[in-house]
Amino acid sequence: MEKSYYLDNASATRLDEAVLEAMMPYFFKTYSVATSEFGYSSGVEARDAMEEARGKLAAFMGADQKEFIFTSGSTESSNLALKGVAKALGEKKGKHLIVSKIEDFPVLYSARTLEKEGFTVDYLDVDEDGFVNLDTLRELITDETILVSIQHGNQEIGTIQDIKAIATLCHEKGVLFHTDATHTFARVPLDVSEIPVDLVTVSAHTIHGPKGIGGLYIRNKTHIAKIMDGGFQEFDLRGGMDNIPGAVGFAKAIELVTPEENLHLKEMRDKIIELVFEKIPHVKLNGHPTKRTPQNANISFSYVEGESVTLHLDMYGIAVSTGSACFSRSLEASHVIMRIGGDHERAHGSIRMTIGRFNTIDEIIFVVETLTKVVAALREFSSLGKE
Repeated sequence: MEKSYYLDNASATRLDEAVLEAMMPYFFKTYSVATSEFGYSSGVEARDAMEEARGKLAAFMGADQKEFIFTSGSTESSNLALKGVAKALGEKKGKHLIVSKIEDFPVLYSARTLEKEGFTVDYLDVDEDGFVNLDTLRELITDETILVSIQHGNQEIGTIQDIKAIATLCHEKGVLFHTDATHTFARVPLDVSEIPVDLVTVSAHTIHGPKGIGGLYIRNKTHIAKIMDGGFQEFDLRGGMDNIPGAVGFAKAIELVTPEENLHLKEMRDKIIELVFEKIPHVKLNGHPTKRTPQNANISFSYVEGESVTLHLDMYGIAVSTGSACFSRSLEASHVIMRIGGDHERAHGSIRMTIGRFNTIDEIIFVVETLTKVVAALREFSSLGKE
């Protein structure tokens, strides 16, 4: 296979060479653990590098440096947000949480775990575009509610929630608000000095940074408890070895994202949608047509299985993902497509194409041309829709 076409950047992005270059000294030269200012020199250098990275990431989202902690990624961040707040406030205020039905698994499964521990969770419905309803949310909040968790941008369909309105409502009700911004961080504006959000999950793996490093913004004076015992790292909120190369790489990745790049991603996303609807009949866009992340195009193709489409595209060197149960380790069709009113056919026929820095318009054209041929061929052999 001479060339590959990678359009699964929502799952993971290729590391930028400039990020690797920034990280390299902390693997082979300044590789010690971070020490206090009274420690040995290489440890102080490591600590300074980590704090500089922390400052850059915090400043990028309008936060104070001490409001940002490093984690191993978005999964740990969301686990800490939900379980840490539950641990801190469960006995003091109440045991009720609210999350949307289309959250990513770290939030959904953390909520389910808390239910087993005696907490009550309300799962908020969404409309056909994936938006939550503020009036419904307002009705669900009680005196026992300690946290609302609603994502900024959806991992599958890209729909962007109005988190400023949601956060404002939560604060009016005296409830903490967490948002998972894994798929919007650096792609969609999020300034915590303007939006009254209390906790924000972010990760490097979606912006051409290293895997295994993420962060959690925690607004000053937010009640949250440590959930992973060990040392006193990250303001005593996370025990474990500091990932100094990862932190440095995360900060470098943020520096490399530009408004021009995000606009280019949007142009390529729109090109995918335009060409698919022009060339292929019986298709449906999943998620809002405009209020969506700039890198996400999720489309359902009637009368074909997403699994078959994905496997045939792979023969041409094209990588995409599908909401088909066959591609899910849980063996369930996309919970997101189902919750926005889709049926199993729509979920199984969905293809998510997510774009990154290293994609081009020419690649997009080739991918859609190939997709057109693949869908036509599969429909020819399919018994679905023959009537």
